[in-house]
Amino acid sequence: MRAFGSLLYRAWVFFVFTFFMLLFLPFIVVPGFFGPRAVGFSYLFMKAWSYVFSWLTFIRYEIHGKEKIPKGQAFIYVSNHTSFLDLPGIAMTIRGQFRPLAKKELLKIPVFGWITSVTCVVVDRSSNESRKRSIQNLKHILGKQISILIFPEGTQNRSKELLQPFKEGAFRIALETQQTMIPLVVKNAGTLMPPGTIKLRPGKITIVVGEPVAITTDDLNETARLKDHVFEKMKAMLT
Repeated sequence: MRAFGSLLYRAWVFFVFTFFMLLFLPFIVVPGFFGPRAVGFSYLFMKAWSYVFSWLTFIRYEIHGKEKIPKGQAFIYVSNHTSFLDLPGIAMTIRGQFRPLAKKELLKIPVFGWITSVTCVVVDRSSNESRKRSIQNLKHILGKQISILIFPEGTQNRSKELLQPFKEGAFRIALETQQTMIPLVVKNAGTLMPPGTIKLRPGKITIVVGEPVAITTDDLNETARLKDHVFEKMKAMLT
C-alpha cells in the first residue's frame, strides 16, 4: 500500500510539474526574444510556478534570512546543490531576476530544456572554450546589474559530506568584478528527492541566506582564500 501511495504521489508531482510548466511556458520563453531585461518578466512566472509547485505537491519551502539581501542590487549567489528540488526554493529566495549557470545536459529535458535556454547561462563542462564563454557571459550579465547563481560544487552532491570541494570559477568572477557574494544553503531537499533518483516524498525544505561577503581586493591570488572562506561559512550554516 505504501509503495502504491508513493507511486501515486510521484505521478501527481510529475503532472503538476508538467502541466503548470506548459501553462506558464509562453510567458517564460517569449520574453527571451526581447533581450536580457525582458527576461525579468520570465522570472515573475518562474517564481509563480515555484509557489504553485510547492503548494500543490505539499513540498514546503521555509526561507530564513531573506531580509539580509539588499533590494535593487546584483549579487553573485553561491549555493549547495543536493536535488532538483533546490531550484524552486532558490527562485523564491533571490530578489529579482538572476541567471543560474547550468550544464548543457538540462537542455535535453522536455519543456524544461527550453526554459533553461532562456533563463540560464549554459555551459558544456567537457569544453574549456565553452567554460570560458560562460564566464564571460556571466560577467556581462553582472555588468547589466543582474544577479547570477553558481553551484560551486559543480554538480549535485551525492557524497556523505555536507559539501563537496568548491571549484574556483565563482570566486574568480567575484574578484574580477568586485561583486558582493551571498551564500545560500538548502537543507533537506536531498532527503525528499535524492540526487540521481525519481524518488519523492512531501516535506519541508529550508533555505538559509548567509551574510553578504564583500569583496575588498581584485588580487586573483586571493581566489583560494575567498573560496575557502565561503566554503567554511556555508559548512557552518549547514551545521
